[in-house]
Amino acid sequence: MATKIPEAPRVGMVSLGCPKNLVDSERILTKLRSDGYAMSPDYAGADVVLVNTCGFLDSAKEESLEAIGEAIAENGRVIVTGCMGKEAEVIRARFPNVLAVTGAHQYEEVVGAVHDAAPMPPSPFVNLVPDAGLKLTPRHYSYLKISEGCNHRCAFCIIPALRGDLVSRRPDAILREAEKLVEAGTKELLVISQDTSAYGVDIRKEPRPWKGGEVIPHMTDLARELGKIAPWVRLHYVYPYPHVDQVIPLMAEGLILPYLDIPFQHASPSVLRSMKRPANEAKVLERLKKWREIAPDLTIRSTFVVGFPGETEADFQYLLDWLDEAQLDRVGAFRFEPVEGAPANDLPGAVPEEVKEERYARIMEKTAAISAAKLQAKIGRTLEVIIDEVGEEGGATGRSQADAPEIDGEVFLRDAGHLSQGDIVQVEIEDADEHDLYGVPLA
Repeated sequence: MATKIPEAPRVGMVSLGCPKNLVDSERILTKLRSDGYAMSPDYAGADVVLVNTCGFLDSAKEESLEAIGEAIAENGRVIVTGCMGKEAEVIRARFPNVLAVTGAHQYEEVVGAVHDAAPMPPSPFVNLVPDAGLKLTPRHYSYLKISEGCNHRCAFCIIPALRGDLVSRRPDAILREAEKLVEAGTKELLVISQDTSAYGVDIRKEPRPWKGGEVIPHMTDLARELGKIAPWVRLHYVYPYPHVDQVIPLMAEGLILPYLDIPFQHASPSVLRSMKRPANEAKVLERLKKWREIAPDLTIRSTFVVGFPGETEADFQYLLDWLDEAQLDRVGAFRFEPVEGAPANDLPGAVPEEVKEERYARIMEKTAAISAAKLQAKIGRTLEVIIDEVGEEGGATGRSQADAPEIDGEVFLRDAGHLSQGDIVQVEIEDADEHDLYGVPLA
């Protein structure tokens, strides 16, 4: 008689917030899949729905609450996890029927809640999972989280309260995960954490065996080894500590991408002090100049907050002038928004909303003009591009080494129907606008 395999419970997932949350979602799904659970792409087919929340800003919290409400309305059996899990009482007050609430990166608690809500029927035939785990990103790029938490105490941020102090992963474990991802088809590794530059400060005296030698838990050593594994390695959330200088030669060698995502947040010394961030903007400009001398194609992406309490018109003009000199390639800006529990909420000098809007418009106009000029200078050049999507009419969309997925620009290609997702090709740039490039792949 044939063995009848029991049907596995199906789990749905709604993942909100930053790439670090996305990695958490992937880990949760990977563990559940290894336990035999099936995945559901919609509410209707799920036996239980996980909502991985973001709790950084009030607007993000409201989005998380709306997502929880939608999941309850569409399915009814909901488990909440993620950063907003710290506010379980708020969630339960609004949605008393949620099955469980857990905090950020509490993987065992989440998986245990799923086991309680939708028990797995015993069977040796359904415990199947890909070696690289389950992914929520396309096959050709993957986020690689190297640490949890943060040791900084920025006035506007509650991440340490949500995720705790810095806890670095073992370097050999990171490198093994990178190898598995590349073996499964990953071409681009996006290295993420709350503070990538601080990687290893908590385990600096714990080198690990690797490939017949040792690997030291330090950003530079880790980046060097990752560059030997994946075609593209991109560094995100890098604070400009002095030792970042050591990473730039790796970019010049082509070992990792000439790209740094540095959250400067502001340039005015007085605002930086109020934010409790390093106020060394002049030295940063000197270092940017030296970095570009070593790696001329270096792309710097950053984010800035406008309308921080106490920010004067002079402070804001200082930031605009600093941007003129810094000539950053990619810039995102945010209007200051109070976050419950953040020290910045108690600072004097609240900036009126209409002033925030006006300053936001000015900084976006400034940075768009800088971006347009930089992209115009790339017309006629040949750039390496990774293909994200191939259309049905011969076009394709990709990204240059200067473009991280979702947050930066794209390269739109003609005569590219022969390409496939994940291909890395040489492209002649024919045109540009404020944020994107246009070109044709070379034979």
